Amino acid sequence: MRSPVYPELHETMKYIAKKCGVRFQPPAMILIYENEAEGKSRQRIMPVRNFSKFSDCTRAAEQLKNNPRHKSYLEQVSLKQLEKLFVFLRGSLQGQSLAETMEQIQRETTIDPEEDLNKLDDKELAKRKSIMDELFEKNQKRKDDPSFVYDVEVEFPQDEQLLSCSWDTASVDEF
Repeated sequence: MRSPVYPELHETMKYIAKKCGVRFQPPAMILIYENEAEGKSRQRIMPVRNFSKFSDCTRAAEQLKNNPRHKSYLEQVSLKQLEKLFVFLRGSLQGQSLAETMEQIQRETTIDPEEDLNKLDDKELAKRKSIMDELFEKNQKRKDDPSFVYDVEVEFPQDEQLLSCSWDTASVDEF
């Protein structure tokens, strides 16, 4: 590999990630990015080595994101997105179709409201909590959102059945 003519300029160069995907044969991550200085779109192919159908996708995503050769290019790509791409790659190596892998990802990234979280081990519970946190962040309204309204007041209809509770009426008469 050639060293850059101006190493200080090369270090400060900013890359804007546009698209990130996976190539199954031979295994590689593909990044479409824009060089901020030039404004040109480019493609970067990052080969995936030593990855099998038994590999840990989270660890593989962290290793790729922290790789010194790719770090500056993958700065804007989230670790979750890279992890999901590795799940697709692992599914392909296991012989799953894309639809089967997508269904598996859907099952793993959604919360069943009927599931008893008290029966989960610590690792699974942490996974569910991170999914809930991510969903909360996604649905949260912030002050800079166009649909944000401060101090919302809502009138709830009164249910007659709720108002006339036998235990409540007896205690009112006593006072």
